[in-house]
Amino acid sequence: MKLLLCFILVAGNGSAAGNSKWEFWSEQRKGANAFNERMTEKWFAAAADLGLEFVRMTPDWWKADERDFLLGNSSKFEKINEADFAELKRVLDLAEKHGVKIVLSMVSLPGARNRQFNGNKFDYRLWTAEKYQVQAMAFWRELAGRLKGHPAIVAYNPLNEPHPARKFGFEGENTGEFAKWYEKKRGTTWDLNRFNDRMVKAIRDVDASTPILLDCWFHAGPKGFEFLEPLDDGNTLYSFHVYEPWNFTTHRINKGRYSYPDAMPKWWDGPTERWTKATMRGRLEAVLEWAKRRRMPPNRIVVGEFGCDRRTKGARQYLADWIELFNAKGWHWAFYAYREDKWMAMDYELGTGGVGWDYWKAIDRGEKPEKPRKDNPLWEVIKREFTGSK
Repeated sequence: MKLLLCFILVAGNGSAAGNSKWEFWSEQRKGANAFNERMTEKWFAAAADLGLEFVRMTPDWWKADERDFLLGNSSKFEKINEADFAELKRVLDLAEKHGVKIVLSMVSLPGARNRQFNGNKFDYRLWTAEKYQVQAMAFWRELAGRLKGHPAIVAYNPLNEPHPARKFGFEGENTGEFAKWYEKKRGTTWDLNRFNDRMVKAIRDVDASTPILLDCWFHAGPKGFEFLEPLDDGNTLYSFHVYEPWNFTTHRINKGRYSYPDAMPKWWDGPTERWTKATMRGRLEAVLEWAKRRRMPPNRIVVGEFGCDRRTKGARQYLADWIELFNAKGWHWAFYAYREDKWMAMDYELGTGGVGWDYWKAIDRGEKPEKPRKDNPLWEVIKREFTGSK
């Protein structure tokens, strides 16, 4: 089966007939994320062999010719760096060679440098100053204009996990207070809906048909859909991410305290509770209500990321139950992550244990050993979705 590596594209109602990129999203697609430092031909060959239908990829971690990949300098974008663009084009050509479709996502934009590149500090300039939004639109207008004909790309994802409201303490829990805040900020640079609308129009200036994937509020948390406004553009997809609850899925926070489904955290440091499939559906209530109210078909909704640290207790059943729910709804989904080269916490081919002393000794010797990936019960939960095995 061919692998479709996506930098996510989505189309919607009223899409023009004959738009093959939109037609790609007409049926449920299952894929993976690739937030790697390098994208190699070996990686694409493995992804194609597995049968991934798409991959959501970001180039932000690739070695940049200047300060920030493609952007040159995220504090003052002027034009796309040519050396970086050549590398992006090379990778996209590799994807096409192996039949991999791409959803192209950016983690940084002008005035919004990802905190992993920014001294672990959130960069809110995109949301405070109009000039950075103008630069962000100029960036995507140029990028889309140069990539619109590339056969590997099936969607653009302008900004991964937008979070303007975090500056004011809103992370998706106190939605009543957020609603009051939003009424005051609506129509300003803080308004993600305004930003989305302007970004889509900028891309449409140069590319009329490539689907555009938009992440919702609150770092793309499911509750962000409650305040997400759909756009008058038939080729848009709408996305949320699922790492619910974060203090269970994050190993360094969990510390063995929680397990799925019988001992899940009720709140941050409170008692535990038993989760059922009804509990999981409840975590997606904002998405379900939004789709019902907007009469949005399932092929326009994408679970852009979901995952769980492979070492957490109950990870196998946790992933299986989310996948069952997503499949029942007919939503597209992309697990996090496939063979990431800089982080191993969600590399499910490694199973639930460590990688072994031989691996770390090789690292200490300055070598670059292969990670000890192999079939295992945890990986099988995901692998069977692409190979058809049960």
